[in-house]
Amino acid sequence: MSDVVRMEQVDFGYPGRAVLRGINFAARAGEVVGVCGPNGTGKSTLLRLILGLLRPQAGRVWLGGDPVAALDRREIARRAALLMQDSPLDLPLSVREVVALGRLPYLRRFETEREADRAAIDAAMEITDTQVLADRRVTELSGGERHRVQLARVLAQDTPLMLLDEPTASFDVAHQLQALRLVRAAAARGCTVLVAMHDLSLAARNCDRILLLGDGRLQADGSPAEALTEENLARLFRVRARVDVDEDGLLRVVPIEPLDAEARR
Repeated sequence: MSDVVRMEQVDFGYPGRAVLRGINFAARAGEVVGVCGPNGTGKSTLLRLILGLLRPQAGRVWLGGDPVAALDRREIARRAALLMQDSPLDLPLSVREVVALGRLPYLRRFETEREADRAAIDAAMEITDTQVLADRRVTELSGGERHRVQLARVLAQDTPLMLLDEPTASFDVAHQLQALRLVRAAAARGCTVLVAMHDLSLAARNCDRILLLGDGRLQADGSPAEALTEENLARLFRVRARVDVDEDGLLRVVPIEPLDAEARR
């Protein structure tokens, strides 16, 4: 089975500041891969490099077997969809119109929605509980409601790869769990999901693999139990934490206290 996405020795940075260095990883169909690390370690940057929104300074990014640099924007949008952590949308579009944006990569200029497009839009709105908001303007919605609408747009896009930057941000507990169930359901259908997350317990419980970033490098790539060790949390996140398995057999990460510089050595 070929890789859905692959990075080979990727470097990226800004003048005077390296962000990512020597990043290598690959993900295949049906995997949910968590991208974790402290703030500023390049989680969002990694997702944008995959989508071709940023160009690596060294190395190559492959999407569906082709170099991202060789694909046009429409073809990239047919292969990967991005949910950004902060997706401001100030245009007075209705919720349904925003979700319908996910179908644009499949339509020719001036072509109207086809039956398949309408079905994808309706299905995405139903499973994200946004149907009741369909006729409301997105500018009238709360932050959590807007985020659900953007998640519906990504699901309607129906791509082999989903890139999710903090998909549970602004959600209440029930919608957090619902969003992660949708992620697992998408993976069960064969979609590959890369999800940047701060909540390590949610990542441990819902991801097949964890890419752990720190100091601009890939510090771990393995199962949640392999990546989210107490030693790695102390070294990279600067916290003392307890990592154990709960009564349901799921990995649990419990931060206890920050570590001072002496304790981190």
